[in-house]
Amino acid sequence: MNGLYEELLSAIHSIWHRRWIALAVAWAISLVGWLLVALIPNAYESQARIFIQLDDALAEQVGIGVADKKRDIERIRQTLTSAVNLEKVVRGTRLGATVNSPAQMEAAVLRLGNKVKVVSQEDNLFQISATADYGSFSDAENAALAHEIAQKMIDIFREENLAGDKGDMVETLAFVNQQLRQRETELESAEQRRTAFEAQHPELAQGGAAVVQRLDSSRTQLRDVEADLVAAQSALASMDGQLASTPRTIPGTAGSGAGAALARAQADLAAMKARGLTDNHPDVIAARNQVAALKGPAAQEAASGGGTPNPAYSSLQSIRAERQAAVQALVARKAGLQSDIGSLTASAIQDPELATQAQRINRDYDVLKDQYDKLLQDREELRLRGEVKTGREAVKFQVVDPPTSPRKPVAPNRPLLLFGVLLVGIGGGCAAAFALGRIRSVFATAGKLEQATGLPVLGAISQHLTDGARAVRARRLKQFCGAGAALGALFVVLLAMEFIQRGTVA
Repeated sequence: MNGLYEELLSAIHSIWHRRWIALAVAWAISLVGWLLVALIPNAYESQARIFIQLDDALAEQVGIGVADKKRDIERIRQTLTSAVNLEKVVRGTRLGATVNSPAQMEAAVLRLGNKVKVVSQEDNLFQISATADYGSFSDAENAALAHEIAQKMIDIFREENLAGDKGDMVETLAFVNQQLRQRETELESAEQRRTAFEAQHPELAQGGAAVVQRLDSSRTQLRDVEADLVAAQSALASMDGQLASTPRTIPGTAGSGAGAALARAQADLAAMKARGLTDNHPDVIAARNQVAALKGPAAQEAASGGGTPNPAYSSLQSIRAERQAAVQALVARKAGLQSDIGSLTASAIQDPELATQAQRINRDYDVLKDQYDKLLQDREELRLRGEVKTGREAVKFQVVDPPTSPRKPVAPNRPLLLFGVLLVGIGGGCAAAFALGRIRSVFATAGKLEQATGLPVLGAISQHLTDGARAVRARRLKQFCGAGAALGALFVVLLAMEFIQRGTVA
């Protein structure tokens, strides 16, 4: 602890012993530093906020969704600080008066790019910040320039948002129209080739599609006829079974007896089946039960001799004849369809190369036709979207906060810099005095001398000054305090000038 105290005491003595050197160095550092701080131009910042309305029912109806709008606005935000737009800002503000060559323009654009920021605060709220700290302009001119830059950025944002989409849409429509004209020419050529080919080979019209369609239709009809034939044959077989179980004659006189009743019951049953009633129908079941009940008495009556023609048998024979005719017609229809299918198949494979050529011509035509129709639909959708954007986009853009007119600089913090330079000057002076003391090896205490020489120090003699010497020392002390106070006073004056200058900026 004593060693540390001696070191501190030695350092203070060394600095105080060379206090004029420390003060001179402090003055030199402070003056140079304050001069450099004074040369730093004040930076003035202007801010503005703009709002973009995204949701629009009509725009979404025609396919302009919120995602498309966000993507467009993000694209505008990213390209807003491009070199082309920054060059527009330079030419549209007082910066353009300082540019006389392409190299100067490039340098001005690069410098301006670091002073303009576009920040997305929300999905549809953007903040534009512009800073001006040009040494060739006064503070008032820099403040006005920051406002001009922010306003010009808003104008460019509006131009990109309103006219940019319109310009892009016009270019897109022009490209689509060019593609449409090209596809139309190709489609006309393909149609002429198809027309010429079909004129030479009418049987292969539409790439042989007519033959293929007829063949498919005949095969479909053949499947239907085969199904109908199976159903008709089944119905005929059922009728043959009923006819076999029905007697040709019934005993007794016509119109009376059990035989006549049986005949009437069988006739009613046959009529019901002829109407299409199924075996599970209640009337058919009742008629069948009645026939079964009358068969016994009718058989006994027939055993006694005599009989009359059974009308039920005659009715079943008529129905069987109709069903047999239907089966024969279906058989003939099936044979005709099989013959047609055979002839169509033979004609299709007669010249396969010609059929392949017809299919290729029609395939090319169909592809070109689909492309043309798709491009035509896309063009109409683009035109509608462009009209919606052009007609409704103007109400979407709104300046929430216009560009501010800065009154105070945002940088640099000159009071803090001035104070920092003063501290650095004082510290530099003390460091210079301390270093000089180390170089010249002056011992401030007896202990330091004993430690340095290794010899015992018997004692120390204090300095005794005369009245004249004390007067000279007091005068020099006053001069030193005055020089130090002058340094502090100059710092206060510079601070006052800085605040006065800030207050006078228009």
